[in-house]
Amino acid sequence: MKFLDRLSYKYGRHAIENLMLYIVIGMAIIFLSDFLLLPQIGFSLSSLLTFNKAAILSGQIWRVFTFIFLPPDSSTIFMVFALYFYWLIGSGLENAWGAFKFNVYYLVGILGTIVAGLLTGYATNYYLNMSLFFAFAALYPDFEVLLFFILPIKIKWLAILDAVYFLISFFTAGFGGKIALLVAIANFLLFFGGDFIDRIKAFIRKRKFKRDFR
Repeated sequence: MKFLDRLSYKYGRHAIENLMLYIVIGMAIIFLSDFLLLPQIGFSLSSLLTFNKAAILSGQIWRVFTFIFLPPDSSTIFMVFALYFYWLIGSGLENAWGAFKFNVYYLVGILGTIVAGLLTGYATNYYLNMSLFFAFAALYPDFEVLLFFILPIKIKWLAILDAVYFLISFFTAGFGGKIALLVAIANFLLFFGGDFIDRIKAFIRKRKFKRDFR
C-alpha cells in the first residue's frame, strides 16, 4: 500500500473515478439488450463480448476486455440486486482507497484474468468481481446487507459462505475455472495478504503473552 500511495501521489489524477458505476452501466445495457432483442430477433450482444480465445486469435480483439461488462446470469429481479451490489462494493472500496488504488486493484485482477484466459482459453468476470467482494468484506466486516431483501446479515458472514463456495468450486471446476479462481484469490491476497499475516502474528503474540503470564 505504501508503494501504491507513492504511485497515487504521482499519477492519481489519471485515475477513473466511479469506475464501478461505468462497469455496472455497461452490464445493465448488455442485459437489457439481450432481454429485449434475443426473444425478438435472436440477437445476443453478450455472445459477441464473451472471452473466446479462438475468436480473439482470429481478430476479434475486443473480446480480450469486453467480457468484464458481461452481466451475471440471473433473473431480472436478482439482476437489479446484483448490479446494485457490485456498485455498492466498488464505490465502498473507492471511498476507502481512493480512485487510483481501486483502479489498480481492478486492473491487476483484469490483467491476471486475461493472461490466465489466453493460457487456458477460459476467462470470466465472476471471480474477479468476487475478489472485490472479499476486499469489501475485509474493509467493512460489520457492514449489513439484506439477504433476500429481508434478513439483515453482516457482510463478513457472507464472505465466509462465499469462501466455502470458492473452495467447493475449485474442486468441481475445470482447469480453466480453477486458474481463474486462483487468479482472483491471488489478486485479493496481493493487497490484503500482509494484513492477514500481521493479524496472525498479533494473535500468536497475544496467545504467547497469555501463556507466559498465566
